Amino acid sequence: MTHPRPHPRQSAIAAVLGVTPPFASAAALAAEVLRRQVFIEDTLHASGLTTLVLGISGGVDSLVAGRLAQRAVQALRDRTGDGRYRFIAMRLPYGTQHDEADARAALAFIRADEECTAPIQDAVQALATQLPQLLALPAARCDFVLGNVKARTRMVAQYALANATGGLVIGTDHAAEAVMGFFTKFGDGACDLAPLSGLVKGQVRAMAAHLGAPTELVYKTPTADLEDLAPGRPDEAAYGVSYEQIDAFLHGQPVHAEAFQRIVAAYEASGHKRALPLTP
Repeated sequence: MTHPRPHPRQSAIAAVLGVTPPFASAAALAAEVLRRQVFIEDTLHASGLTTLVLGISGGVDSLVAGRLAQRAVQALRDRTGDGRYRFIAMRLPYGTQHDEADARAALAFIRADEECTAPIQDAVQALATQLPQLLALPAARCDFVLGNVKARTRMVAQYALANATGGLVIGTDHAAEAVMGFFTKFGDGACDLAPLSGLVKGQVRAMAAHLGAPTELVYKTPTADLEDLAPGRPDEAAYGVSYEQIDAFLHGQPVHAEAFQRIVAAYEASGHKRALPLTP
């Protein structure tokens, strides 16, 4: 069964997440790309800092955020004459990344001012050896917990670099991931600015294509790639719904009842991830 018209929950959730309406034209897409680039410029300039830091995974989200960041710092240098503004793209591999070629292609497209690599496997394993409770878990559960440790370790590394260079950390969260709670709390969900916020997945892809990204990266199957027992597991396999269905839900379009229920359930279960810490 497909809901013949938008359900009130769809518009309510979209409003909470600040979902960007569908692009009405190519001109609207171009304007939104520029608006988000200027947001990055203005945020960095207002902070009094000079550096932007972002981890590059090889996926379309960090691809778009990274290219916008590089364009932003170049615009700041041109506008202010201050050559200190720069963007540092970080690679944060855990062992051998199965899609390393995509990460390298993303870096080649972004053309960051600086690139650096900080492998995280030793740090993650060193922490794990100090937590016998973690290692005593069943294999699948331990693998899941370590996946979150990887995400948080990557953010520790990005903030360390930002602290060392006088910078801000960029996040890649967008509405399609936010509604599903598909991010690690205080991991990839932590950042100083989130220039993709409110976009659905199709809009992120549209921005990537507009910016001239390689087609194979624009339409690459998204994966968090955090679990060793399921390397490269597609996001949609974890969701049980497709990004097309999630995007339709967030844009108030008809969706199948089962997809509707899965999305609403995921949104409700992950509310703590999107909330500030509880206080007395």
